[in-house]
This record gives sequence, structure tokens and C-alpha cells, in this order.
Amino acid sequence: MNHFRNLDLNLLVYLDALLREQNVTRAAEQLNITQPAMSNGLKRLRTILNDPILVRTSEGMVATERALAMQPKVQKILYAVEEVIQPTRTFTAETSDRVFRIMISDYAASTLMSPLLKALREQAPSVTIDLMTPSDVSFHDVENGKVDIAINRFDDLPQSFHQKMLWQDDFTCLIHKDHPILDDYNLKNYLQAQHCWVSKTGFGVGIGMTPDAVQKLGWVDEALAKIGKQRRIRVFTRNYHVAMHLTLEGLIATLPTRAAKLYENHLDMVLRKPPFEIPPIDLQMIWSPLLQHDEGHKWFRQLIAEIAAE
Repeated sequence: MNHFRNLDLNLLVYLDALLREQNVTRAAEQLNITQPAMSNGLKRLRTILNDPILVRTSEGMVATERALAMQPKVQKILYAVEEVIQPTRTFTAETSDRVFRIMISDYAASTLMSPLLKALREQAPSVTIDLMTPSDVSFHDVENGKVDIAINRFDDLPQSFHQKMLWQDDFTCLIHKDHPILDDYNLKNYLQAQHCWVSKTGFGVGIGMTPDAVQKLGWVDEALAKIGKQRRIRVFTRNYHVAMHLTLEGLIATLPTRAAKLYENHLDMVLRKPPFEIPPIDLQMIWSPLLQHDEGHKWFRQLIAEIAAE
């Protein structure tokens, strides 16, 4: 009990930042405090918890086993406190001028935003949407509620996030109508053709790609690797519309079907089922526990879910 009396809430905020960053300087910058202040906070935490929290190694500071075990519990406490002190905001869609910020891949934006905008014109004409790319946003931005919703395919998520699957999508090949592969469309000719790779999942700035990095190439190439095959990738892009446009230059783009269908009425494009099996992907919507009970946010994510279901 004496330890609890010596613990002010700011120390839990410090602990959360230290465990996120595992670096005193970066944790201080995140909270906009001085490094000496953060170092003093770490010293107090070590005394109260009787644990070093962070240990210096040859690879930098590393969190102790006890500190890592505490991390989700500390986050849960901070979220609970934040919910208690957050002001209650009433929300009326018809008159609201709220700005909703969405981190979304261009695949999801291309297929989802048009019907969402139509619904907003009818139900909430003054609501504004701020679309952000995966490279603009970090997990921390979503956790803090700075970004209302993130929509993408996510491999790993913090346990604190709320999430909902919006849809499951399979794959389609987008091919120029004059491409010679259409004369004899099979796996052998697919592999010999030139391809445009496209993918962007998760958060943060991406890294450079190489054709041999199969373990990093994602859905299509992982499916090929399982049958011992590899395609010839000539262009890597993180933009689905760039990939779709490059089919006009003779490349084949193997894309989530909802994206490919945006071009199904294009006179120069042909859609074909891939000549091998590719597991379907899930498109997820995630948001911070801080926004779980916000009336406007509840309305907005329900609207997105309804549109996705259609």
C-alpha cells in the first residue's frame, strides 16, 4: 500500500512511453518533457517497482521480463482513466461538423469511400473526412485516438485495439486486352510474363523490395512459393491505381478482386481468375479503446460497417 501512495499517475504515463520506445530520449520527446525529467521518472519507477525496467545491452535498452508483463496492464489502466475524464460529447449526424480521420490503404479507399461519401451527403452533410495513408500513421496515433479509424489488412495488432472485419476478398488478374497471355492463359505463361507487385499493409514507412525476398512479398508470391513457383516482378509499387494503370504497359497486376473490378468496364482491360490458388484476405477496421463509447464514433463506424456489408 505504501508503494501505491508513492505512485502518481504520471509515472504510469512515463512507464508506458518508456516501454513503447525502450529509449529514454525518445520517450521524453513523445511526452514533450525533458530527458532529465524522464530519467528521474525512470529512477522513481525502479525504486517503487524494485525492478530496473530497462536494461542497457549491446543492442540498446531492453525491457525486463516483468516490465513487458506489466505493459498491457498499464495501458489498460491509462485507457480506463482517459475514458473517465473524457468530456461527454453529444452527436447528431444531421448537424455535426466533426472531422473523422481515417488511415486507409488506397485499395480500401478506392472501393469504400465513394459509397461512404454518398451516405454522408444524405445523413451528415457537414461531416468531413480526412484520409491518411499507412505511411502517415503509427500504432500510437491510433491508440491515442488521434486517428479515429484505421482500415487495412493487419498482421499484428496490440490487444488493446477494437477491431471488426469489413469484408473478405479474393484475387483477380488485371491484364491488357492485347496481352499475348490471353491466347493461352495458364500458370506457365503467367510465370513467364512480367508483373507489377503491389501491397501496403500495417503502419509506417515501407522498406525497399527485391524479387527474391519472397517472405516479404505477401499474399500472391507466398501462394506461388508454396507450389515452388516464382513470378517475374518488374515494378514494385505501394499504390493500387499505379499497378492497375501499368497493365496498359503490358504488366500483369494480380490484385484483390474489389480493386480489380474498378476497371472491369475499361475497354482495354480484361479480368481473369489467377491460374493458381491464393488464400483470401481480410479487410479490418480498428480503433482505439478511448473511442469505443464515443457516440459520434459509434455512429461513424457503424455506418462504415453497413456500407462494407453491402
